[in-house]
Parts: sequence; C-alpha cells; structure tokens
Amino acid sequence: MHDVITIPEERFAGLKPPLRASWSRCAGDYRMDPAHQVGADLLCGAELRQACSRMGALMKTADPELDRLHGIVSTLEYTVLLSDAEGVVVSRRGDGPFEKGCRRWHLWPGARWGEGEAGTNGIGTCLVEGAPVTVHMEQHWRLGLRYLACTAVPFFGPDGRVAGALDASSIRPDPTGRVAVMMEAVLIDAARRIERRSFIEAFSAHSIVLLGEGDGVSLPMVALDDAKVVVGATHAARVKLGLGDRPGGDVCFDLGARGMGAPDFMEAERAVIEGALAMAGGKVSPAARLLGVSRSTLHRKIKALREQV
Repeated sequence: MHDVITIPEERFAGLKPPLRASWSRCAGDYRMDPAHQVGADLLCGAELRQACSRMGALMKTADPELDRLHGIVSTLEYTVLLSDAEGVVVSRRGDGPFEKGCRRWHLWPGARWGEGEAGTNGIGTCLVEGAPVTVHMEQHWRLGLRYLACTAVPFFGPDGRVAGALDASSIRPDPTGRVAVMMEAVLIDAARRIERRSFIEAFSAHSIVLLGEGDGVSLPMVALDDAKVVVGATHAARVKLGLGDRPGGDVCFDLGARGMGAPDFMEAERAVIEGALAMAGGKVSPAARLLGVSRSTLHRKIKALREQV
C-alpha cells in the first residue's frame, strides 16, 4: 500500500464523472501509484478453467455474441474480451497479427482487469460503476496503459446480478477517440442480447413478459409461472418494480391475487400490466393472453389500477 496519492489537476481536468470517480478511488481507496506497472502474470490454466466454470451457461450464451462483435469491430483493429464479474478475462476474439501485442498488453484470457488491481480501465471501472465506460489512452490511471483504448459495458445474468463485462480494446487506437460512441452502442446491444437469451433459457418453462424496451444495458423482463406469480426478473425489471437486489427466491409476487409481502405490489402489478399492454399494442385481449388471465380479469385490474391514480 502507498500513501494517499495527489492527483495532478491537469490530469484530472476534463474527465467524465465515471472516470473522475474511478481516479478518486485509485488515489484514495486503493492508494495506487500510477507509475506502477500492471502485474504481468495471467491466471494459470486451472485457475482460468475455474473462472470459466463459475460463469456457467453464460459462457455458451455469450459465444455467438463475441463472434458477432468481432466481425463488427475487427476492421477497426479492436479485440473483443469477455470478463467475469471480478474482471478476469475468460474469453477473447481477435485477429492473428495482433496476438503478440494483445498478450503483451494483457488483452488475453486469464488477465485480471479488476479496478482495484489495474486502476481505471474499461472492464474494471464499468463493473464498479454498473454502466458503460470508455477509457481512452491517457484517461487510464496507470501511466503504462496510456497507449490503449477500451470501451466496456457490464452485462447481467438471469438472476438480475452483474455477471461480467464485454469489452472492445485496441492497442492501436485512433487518437481522436471518435469510434467510442459506436463501440458503446454495439456492446450495449450485445449485453442486452446475452441477458435476454440467458433469461429466456433460465425460465424456458414460464411465460416471459417484456416491460417496455428500457434504456440501459438491461432489458426489463419478468417470468410468470402458471399461477401468475412472478418467479424471475431481470436487473432492469427489479429496478422498475422496486425489488432492489433481492435474490431470485425473493422475487415472487402474485398477479392472480393480492400478493403477501410483495414490495410495492400495486406499482409492480401496474408495471407488468402496462408492459403487457405495450407489447399488445394497447389491445386488452392479446395482453390478457400474455399474462395468462381472462379478458374480464384484466379489465377489472386495469379499472382498479386507474382508481388508484
């Protein structure tokens, strides 16, 4: 550990809020010397296999998205990385001519990019912030990483928790950083596709309701069982329904009767019904079929919700 680091104002100026927050953590919480080199050691084979195993089915779910991302960004000389929730790279897609450079810069399976180890960087900082992050060249906390550019977004598992990060990094970045907006957009789309596929697979025996499109890296989706009980919810749905960080087993609330112990039940029920109506173009009969209730029951619930306004 080092003494608290003083950030030179000329380096701190101009950073976006997520990067300012990260630099403050590096200086104050981690007491990280920016001149210190990032550790060169990768996880050994056994450790990497354990990290991949902990990712479970998400590894297989993410594979086609990594291939698709590589097809999009490889022409810009970017490498695609998949990390776990701790910032350990578990998979990579890149072109042969850049392999030597990528290994040198730790853009490789087994590399540890947690913010507490590597300082401000795409993977580690997006995992801490829970939001998309671009770190361009001199915006890295570690001086030794100032030749890299990276954009990363977190993605969520079917339990609503952060499962890892998707990253696009370059060892030959455009000094202007103009491609960052495009990189962020394609990574957000991939993160949502991974979450959607993993949620549908995890709740394949249940009815899935999309509560609108959402505007972040997570899609607001819930899973209903035959009794109209919500048994699963994505991260965005938990935020929308006020469920917080409750584990999957505590998600349940009943759409067929007044749920016992349900958090903000009326608001939760309203959000589910509004989501079904949105999917059905405002038509009650298709929305009722989505929810698995009769048309008259849905009409009754809509009337009751309106009376609560």
